[in-house]
Amino acid sequence: MKFLPKINRHQSAHLLLQLIPFADAATDKLPLSRLLRLSLFQVSVGMTLVLLTGTLNRVMIVELGVSATLVALMISLPMFLAPMRALIGFRSDTHKSFLGWRRVPYMWFGALLTFGGLSIMPFALINLTPETQAHPIVGQIAACLAFLLAGAGLHMSQTAGLALASDLSNDQTRPRVVALLYVMLLVGMLVSALLLGRLLTDVTPQSLIQIIQGCALAVVALNHFALWKQEPRNLELTAPNRPRPSFAEAWTEYRQHPQTLRLLVAVALGSAAFGMQDVLLEPYGGEVLKLSVSATTALTAFMAAGSLVGFALAARFLGRGIDACRIAALGAVVGVVGFGAVLLSGPLRAVVVFQIGTTLIGVGGGLFAVGTLTAAMAQVSEDGAGLALGAWGAVQVTAIGIAMAVGGALRDGVSWIVNSSGFGNGFEGTSIGYASVYHLEIILLFAAIAVIGPLARHQLEAQRRVIQRFGITETPG
Repeated sequence: MKFLPKINRHQSAHLLLQLIPFADAATDKLPLSRLLRLSLFQVSVGMTLVLLTGTLNRVMIVELGVSATLVALMISLPMFLAPMRALIGFRSDTHKSFLGWRRVPYMWFGALLTFGGLSIMPFALINLTPETQAHPIVGQIAACLAFLLAGAGLHMSQTAGLALASDLSNDQTRPRVVALLYVMLLVGMLVSALLLGRLLTDVTPQSLIQIIQGCALAVVALNHFALWKQEPRNLELTAPNRPRPSFAEAWTEYRQHPQTLRLLVAVALGSAAFGMQDVLLEPYGGEVLKLSVSATTALTAFMAAGSLVGFALAARFLGRGIDACRIAALGAVVGVVGFGAVLLSGPLRAVVVFQIGTTLIGVGGGLFAVGTLTAAMAQVSEDGAGLALGAWGAVQVTAIGIAMAVGGALRDGVSWIVNSSGFGNGFEGTSIGYASVYHLEIILLFAAIAVIGPLARHQLEAQRRVIQRFGITETPG
């Protein structure tokens, strides 16, 4: 070990900046250590998302024998609250408080809602099993309430947390700060998926209670540590007698930006395209390519790795001054190639092609998310970060939720029609059902490119503002 070169503090910091996408968003006022501590609320969000939409999905259906329809309904309940993100962001912008805090109350109350939902969730799920002596309606109502509370808490804490990050950053670093928080969300999902997968190898009622309530405690602990001394008190900004616009007035002013509606439509189309396959990718690998459970589980790692690559590429492109809308359009193009590879993998029975396509979908999704997020941040007013980020998040989550439901229904419907109509040996019902969904996703991506194209062509002045926000000096002459 004595032959290894010594690395001083400056070299370590430089290495960290190279390894973490958007880590150069840190400033003297908002150092990297404080920024990473703030990002812990995103880690808690990622952990809860994995628990709600991934781990419990399988546990409820396989180990607990709960109806798949009921599970799908419970998982979709938080999606219905996504449009409230814009209102939550606006309320945090205009919050009245004698303590001088705008974002902290909403982040803390969101964490408590998530804690409450997770605390009662294992007992509700146990009451759904056939062995319980309680009436089935008791477990169903309790489980729906648990998912609803946890989902509402996620929407509230994430919206207010992103707005707080926007408040703490300056004009030069604001888009990269928010993008870094999304990188940490992905990291939280990756780490949580590995830990929960290992802890839930042998599911019993006792272990289910311990693990879910352990996650509830982790949510409170992570959010408390993330919020500690982050938001400076501003009594003038939160004064009860300060004039405040109504939500309708603020929304009207936000929509007056010439490209707001077009950007939100592009976000909806692209998010729906990338999110429609979320519940179908692993079943496609198992039914069409005959992959094992472990092999299909590894697809999550391919997708997550691709997303990290997309984040890193977006950071590099933005650092070079490339327009954010062009980055989002590039992500859609990469997504088209990825879905095309997934479609080809079925007839070719090529697992490698399927894995490459899955990775490219992750890359495209990462580029598209960062690109549209940065474009939305360019429209943020001085005191309107919550509304802008809430609108972006509301459109994104709502589009993904609707797309997931449409994708599942389309797959089942097409498969039923093909199998019941007897089109012949040339048509394989299972494969055709999945293929119809992937073709629709490609069409949606082309539509997103068409909508976002004019934004990239007519943003010369906005391009200059984005370059200035990312701290890039103009070249001489």
